[in-house]
Amino acid sequence: MRVMITIVLLVFLAFIAGCAADAEDLQSCAGVTCNAVLDTSTPTDIVVDKLEVYHFHGTNQCYSCKTVGAYAEETINTYFKDELESGKIVFGHINVDLVENSALATKYSATGSSLRIGTYKGSDFEAEENVNVWYKIKNKQDYLTYLKGVIEQKLAGN
Repeated sequence: MRVMITIVLLVFLAFIAGCAADAEDLQSCAGVTCNAVLDTSTPTDIVVDKLEVYHFHGTNQCYSCKTVGAYAEETINTYFKDELESGKIVFGHINVDLVENSALATKYSATGSSLRIGTYKGSDFEAEENVNVWYKIKNKQDYLTYLKGVIEQKLAGN
């Protein structure tokens, strides 16, 4: 009986950490605050060769997980169509539960639902998770505007 209760508790905690719907829940689970300020400084001389934007997810997704991915895809298709067509930006929904995606998930350190951005500058590669998108899913336009700004900064070398 104790083992069963422990398993149920662990599953519950994992669910809360990965799929909380309210900003308050996310702040308490992720331990971060969404007061990000976009850098408006002058772009650097570093040229970004390619940007990868991936929505990593498991086979079973909650509403929040699906929304993060759908809004990210809409942002890319709306504001970065030319970059997407030229290959400067790559976007994809990647199921981390599938064996064929394990190398990419490992490269990005993705184990569950997340939005991760990989930047290629010459031979340098940097991957990072953007947790702030989770705080934006209740307002679609706010999400799209925010992610557009993040991507524009990445493309500018910031």
